[in-house]
Amino acid sequence: MLFKAWSSLVVAVASLSVASALRHHHYPQRPPYTRGHGKTCTLTPKGHGADDAPNILAAAHKCNNGGKVVLPAGKNFTIGSPLDLTFLKNVDLEFAGRITFTNDTDFWQNNSYYLTYQNASTFWLIGGENTNIYGGGVIDGNGQPWYDLYAKNPLVLRPILFVIYGARGGSAKDLSLINSPQWFNFIANSSDFVYDGLHIAGKSVSSNVAKNTDGWDIYRSDGITITNSVIYNGDDCVSFKPNSTNIYVSNLYCNGSHGISVGSLGQYPAEYDIVENVYSYNISMNYASDGARVKVWPGNAAAMSTDLQGGGGAGYVKNITFDTFYLNSVDYAIELTQCYGQNNASLCVQAPSKMKLTDINFNNFYGTTSGVRKAVVATIICSVESMCSNIEASNINVTSPAKYGTSQYICTRVDTSDLHIPCTSS
Repeated sequence: MLFKAWSSLVVAVASLSVASALRHHHYPQRPPYTRGHGKTCTLTPKGHGADDAPNILAAAHKCNNGGKVVLPAGKNFTIGSPLDLTFLKNVDLEFAGRITFTNDTDFWQNNSYYLTYQNASTFWLIGGENTNIYGGGVIDGNGQPWYDLYAKNPLVLRPILFVIYGARGGSAKDLSLINSPQWFNFIANSSDFVYDGLHIAGKSVSSNVAKNTDGWDIYRSDGITITNSVIYNGDDCVSFKPNSTNIYVSNLYCNGSHGISVGSLGQYPAEYDIVENVYSYNISMNYASDGARVKVWPGNAAAMSTDLQGGGGAGYVKNITFDTFYLNSVDYAIELTQCYGQNNASLCVQAPSKMKLTDINFNNFYGTTSGVRKAVVATIICSVESMCSNIEASNINVTSPAKYGTSQYICTRVDTSDLHIPCTSS
């Protein structure tokens, strides 16, 4: 099966990303870096909450093309205006201090960078060629005012904390990201980028929940690696959005999330979404809604019966492997649905998904479910069998709470020949 091929590939190129392995290239260079720096620009914060964005921008221009920009340890920097760093080339950003974004929600709603996809925006953009960000510092999104505002107005534009945009090579290593207003990481229109050793945490201190705090969202990007990180959040730990290809995710500890997720996909009728060649390995998933998840919308936007809006988009998901997951009190160990966002499953049969799912592998799952779904451990539901093929599950050793009886696996409109689990129909 394709899983065996992927496993052999990962063993043979343990230090390579999937994309790089496929193209016989090496990882982007990771710290500590051996290249010399033509210039080093070390910044001093203005202090008292004054905006340091103009000085950071000036330093980035001065030390571009082979230099290094340093925000020293023990220093507190404030960003109070939009900051575009997508022009960088062969630059190191040593973020050793603390960066905090101002909490002026009115200002940021009118002045942040609008990213189009799912109404996303951000305080700043980092990109360019071979840009490496590291240093052990803290990036603080000052999210609490946003959590409280969102509870009053769900249409508010909440900035994403850390956006890599238009990068060609590079890395982000050894950083702490806290209190993001929305998603923590978004990488778009990029290739050959490595995240290594990030610590992500965010939680509301009021009764208003911190929502949509995804650890990573990957969009229109190829050759992305995410590894050796700890994530405490309230939505997808990692999500592979439209046109994510050749992705390698490994050695993550996720707590409170919605799992490692493909999608959602097929949300917009005029678009063709692709997610292909994704390998997720050695994941610890704790107190989450899902362990591994594939979620695509049904085939007719007009059929929706929830507040979520979408459906009708086409495309495919191919060659996806979830391998070696350790689960502690998750609601579903495995969830695959071609009916995302739909309360009435019969409507999804009437309007089958236009997203074809092929070669999806769930292998080596261990642990327990929470009991939220009672005895159900996994649910695999296709809109029609022809739109799902080569769906495989093997060595699934996950148990539901004993009080609910024998663990159950729901398999609907899917060929069960490669599902080595005791399937029952919904």
